[in-house]
Amino acid sequence: MPDFLLEYGLFLAKAVTVVAAVLLVIAASAQVASRNRRDTGGHIEVKHLNEELEHMTETLKQNICDKAFLRKQHKAEKKAEKAREKARAKQVKQGVDIEAEHKKRLFVLDFDGDIRASEVECLREEVTSVLSLATERDEVLVRLESGGGLVHSYGLAASQLQRIRDRKIPLTVAVDRVAASGGYMMACIADRLIAAPFAVLGSIGVVAQIPNFHRLLKKNDIDVELMTAGEHKRTLTMFGENTDADRLKFKEDLEDTHLLFKDFVAGHRPQVAIDEVADGDIWFGTRALEKKLVDELCTSDEYLFKACETADVYCVSYVEKKSLPERFGLSFSTALDRALLSWLDRIHKARFFS
Repeated sequence: MPDFLLEYGLFLAKAVTVVAAVLLVIAASAQVASRNRRDTGGHIEVKHLNEELEHMTETLKQNICDKAFLRKQHKAEKKAEKAREKARAKQVKQGVDIEAEHKKRLFVLDFDGDIRASEVECLREEVTSVLSLATERDEVLVRLESGGGLVHSYGLAASQLQRIRDRKIPLTVAVDRVAASGGYMMACIADRLIAAPFAVLGSIGVVAQIPNFHRLLKKNDIDVELMTAGEHKRTLTMFGENTDADRLKFKEDLEDTHLLFKDFVAGHRPQVAIDEVADGDIWFGTRALEKKLVDELCTSDEYLFKACETADVYCVSYVEKKSLPERFGLSFSTALDRALLSWLDRIHKARFFS
């Protein structure tokens, strides 16, 4: 019996090894294939929030309310629905354009921003989708959460929201937790900006930092040759010797970026005393309201709950197609690539809203 168990254990170990090897080969092949082609196979998903709210309410009623009351209410609802159908049929008979008379629609988008504003790729698809249908009678609500990040990345994200404003479609931004720095740059575009009482807003400032290993390399007799064409192609570097002139130029770039940031906020929220708030400080929602950085204290949940009473509310999201390795949770190289890119962004000559 012990010999049998030993042989069985060896066989099982070999089998597991073979299966693991096959899975790794499949994952590696799929990863290479996905890199050799640009796959944009994402799709738009839509959830009707009114229906979800009605379902939750009905579930609660079924478990709490008296059955006689429920039958009476159900009868009243059927009668009301029959009256609405009769009215719609009459409009069609009279040649009324029902689509033109449609109920107000509220389209809800979500943006959860990291340092590189990676979700901008999904946001641009969602905005394009909504703009293909929305009219000036509708509204777009963006539930925004971000502590800021790279200037150019959040500049692009803000431009996506500007597309909505340019089409004269009312834009509301809701901040439940944080919209600071680059996040606030996006938020200030809104026609109406709402925030939870303790949401963090502001941080209208710019920061950049870079490590320098010049003295360490010099101590170990390691030379670094950096050649450029153009006086300002490089200012501060990681490995070379930084001069006062380099630091001065880098500081000028930061100040210019800060000035552009201030002008951007002042252009979209002229009611704000920009010189009083553009010092990099942050405020909780209540204080932000006093500074006129927001228009109203309200959570996105409360705003949507009220909106369902008068509008059809749709949550719109763009879902990217996952590769085969990602489906199996084997996309280690992708995670490593993203971590490396994030690190390079931090140490290179990049300016941050933070």
